[in-house]
Amino acid sequence: MHIQNQNLLNLFEPEITAMGFELLGIEVIKNGRISLLRVYIDKFEGVNIDDCVLVSQQLTGLLDVKDPIKGQYNLEVSSPGIDRPLFTDEQLKKHIGHIVMIKLREKYRGKRKITGILEAVDNLRIIIKCDENNEKIPSELIDKAKLV
Repeated sequence: MHIQNQNLLNLFEPEITAMGFELLGIEVIKNGRISLLRVYIDKFEGVNIDDCVLVSQQLTGLLDVKDPIKGQYNLEVSSPGIDRPLFTDEQLKKHIGHIVMIKLREKYRGKRKITGILEAVDNLRIIIKCDENNEKIPSELIDKAKLV
């Protein structure tokens, strides 16, 4: 699954939880000299732009004080949206029966992307139904997962 920056998760999660949101995951995307730090949040009623602004302001203050990231970056706080990224096994398990797209770190049976119905999840693998076949994908090969 997404390799999460544990230091950032530990720093952000208490703040985000105290504000009434769930921290779904963090992406750090390196793009030349300036990186993108994308933080996904959610709550039961859904997330709107005002929620993202509020959390962004809180995290900006926290980042200014703690300074956990080297170099320049832009902070983006986002809702998961329709093509919700899935960061953990627990998040995957909540979406069994839904269509997912899995991006792999390396080719598995000649593919780097696999789309199908999520059938099962455990610590070692996930099972996706693709064209009447079940693909048993080792968890360590998964780079990213999202709903389709």
